[in-house]
Amino acid sequence: MSRKVDQLVLIADLGGTFVFALEGALAGVLAGFDPVGVLVLAFLTALGGGVMRDVLIGARPVAAVADWRYTVAVLSAAFVTWVFHAWVKAIPIHVLIAFDACGLALFVVAGTFKALDFKIHPLVAIFLGTVSGVGGGVMRDVLLNRVPHILQTDIYATAGMAGAIVITLSRGRNWRRRYVAVAAAILCVSLRMIAVAYNWQLPTSPF
Repeated sequence: MSRKVDQLVLIADLGGTFVFALEGALAGVLAGFDPVGVLVLAFLTALGGGVMRDVLIGARPVAAVADWRYTVAVLSAAFVTWVFHAWVKAIPIHVLIAFDACGLALFVVAGTFKALDFKIHPLVAIFLGTVSGVGGGVMRDVLLNRVPHILQTDIYATAGMAGAIVITLSRGRNWRRRYVAVAAAILCVSLRMIAVAYNWQLPTSPF
């Protein structure tokens, strides 16, 4: 990978890490966890998807372990949430949903580009990019003993997959990666927010 590509993936990955760490820490606070529990939930939510991605593509060591900046991002988010949790809990739900959509988009962008840079087949890269975005949330929900959000009929993983498809379509074409990343992120966030606004649902099983 080139230095520029590394920077693009790193910025998106760290941005998603911080946003999802905030979410995980807030979920821990609302669940009544102690500071250690809040920190653990922040780590799982923020780093779970990226770790799964790196393990599956054979990136060794995984970025979350090799780069101290991921740990700092999680610690910072957990600290802010714990100290200012009353203010954080007062944030309107639509703002939290927007932050979550941005975190999803950042992780999808980072995960899909990284998979493609490791010469993963585009179809598999779409899956890995989506896993990057939703994996941490699944771990959070399992730890909180609730049905994972992506298994319910909400446009969430689908929005991430749409962003990943945009990125894979750019493979082999002379498109500026930063513009592709922005386009994919905008599509992901837009689909997620529109789905929430209009209550779009995926069809459920008739059985």
